[in-house]
Amino acid sequence: MSGADRVLDRIAALLAKAERTEHAAEAEVYLAKAQAIATQASVDLAVARARTARREAREQPTQRTVTIGERGKRANTHLVTLFVTVGHCNGLQVDVAHNSTYVIAYGMPSDLELAGALFGSLATQMTASANAWLALGEWREDTYISRDGWRKPHTAQTARAAFYRGFIERIGRRLTQAREEVMAQAETTVVEVSTDTSDSRTTTGALVLRAKEAEVRSFYRSSSSARGSWSGYSGSVSRHGGAASNAGRTAAANARLSSPRGISAKGPGLAG
Repeated sequence: MSGADRVLDRIAALLAKAERTEHAAEAEVYLAKAQAIATQASVDLAVARARTARREAREQPTQRTVTIGERGKRANTHLVTLFVTVGHCNGLQVDVAHNSTYVIAYGMPSDLELAGALFGSLATQMTASANAWLALGEWREDTYISRDGWRKPHTAQTARAAFYRGFIERIGRRLTQAREEVMAQAETTVVEVSTDTSDSRTTTGALVLRAKEAEVRSFYRSSSSARGSWSGYSGSVSRHGGAASNAGRTAAANARLSSPRGISAKGPGLAG
């Protein structure tokens, strides 16, 4: 079993407990722990890789095409935003198709697997929680601030967009915080790694991870054919989406991760 497989199994076992809790505070801790495990695994795998001389076989950067959705689906832009958010918190570089139907992720195979597991579960939860909230009908009496500054009544479409934006914003903060906490600890973790010669040197886990991510960025620059930049969501809903945005943020605070293996087989964004 590979290192990434063991980490995915740890995440699955940990979050099985989350499925049994009814307390939002506990649920929030579990997602943060999942990202912390993913970050720590990235550090550990980077250190293990750095301990292997460059002339020996070791994990190398690669790219993977990730299907987001069919052409014309309104949710595609939000799913892409979620993937980019998760990917950047796990050391990936990402290109986005002009029609948002797929992305190309660049990174180490283990990081691609870890980020894919997190994204697949969160994408499923985001869609399900939005459907459940919209069915309550609370959005019918709600308003939002449009990009041009006007207050407007929500439609089902704008309410969903506001929910998704709130969800992704909150998820981004949670994942970033969890990553930063692990990185702060890695700053003080001293490790010995190999060089191109038979010598070795002393460094920290955080520096090794940054070196690995710099290698991924270099691979990305040499491999990517993307031109321009992705503009992201361009709809009418601003960051002030009323109760819909708040509902999205609340759902993200309570989000739990199901088994990564179950999600990866059927969830959105993991084909290709």
